[in-house]
Amino acid sequence: MKLYDYWRSSSAWRARIVLHWKGVPFERQAVNLLGAPRSPDAGAAGGGDAAEARPRGDQYETPFTTLNPLAQVPVLELDAAESAGSPVRQLAQSLAILEYLEERYPEPPLLPPDRLLRARARQLALMIVAGIQPLQNMSTIRHVKRALGGDPTAFAQHFIGPGLAALETVAAETAGDRFLVGDSLSFADVCLVPQLYAARRFAVDLQALPILLRAEAACAALPAFIAAHPDRQSDRPP
Repeated sequence: MKLYDYWRSSSAWRARIVLHWKGVPFERQAVNLLGAPRSPDAGAAGGGDAAEARPRGDQYETPFTTLNPLAQVPVLELDAAESAGSPVRQLAQSLAILEYLEERYPEPPLLPPDRLLRARARQLALMIVAGIQPLQNMSTIRHVKRALGGDPTAFAQHFIGPGLAALETVAAETAGDRFLVGDSLSFADVCLVPQLYAARRFAVDLQALPILLRAEAACAALPAFIAAHPDRQSDRPP
């Protein structure tokens, strides 16, 4: 398997955690989401505006958009044996990748055996994946700053803070002594850790979130989370 990845992407980080947790060998292909700055002269020569002088990430280039037309990481590329008999060779969207890996490699599990608790683990994960993270995504933040002239940090804080507060409230019904759904790791915890990292980048106050912070601390001690941390990725800038 090959994972198209970016060291600080919350979405890609989730996939790394699960691949390490399941013990699945994979090749990591870094995708530079920032790209190299384009020359202002090149933009002028082409009749473009000042935006052409700004960085353009490799995710917008044709080789990658063939894998994911949304130009987002992660993308999990399956080897021939893994996808034999299927037209599907690539999977995008982190939660779809998590679901695939959970079904393909059920041990150790990331969803509880109880049907309602499985649904709650997915609910908590989706609160992050669909309800918070897209509003702090790199493309969203760039648009707020460049096209709308807004304050990207204030914009992100406006959504991350209340989103995490809601997550804390919902998690209180199912959290155990360690994790968000009982005392076994689940999709909810996998999605939580990258989200708290991003919250700190945007200077969101986390002091009123003891359940989330307790789960984060439990995850931080696990080898899969250590291996998947952005600071340990080969494309992390020095």
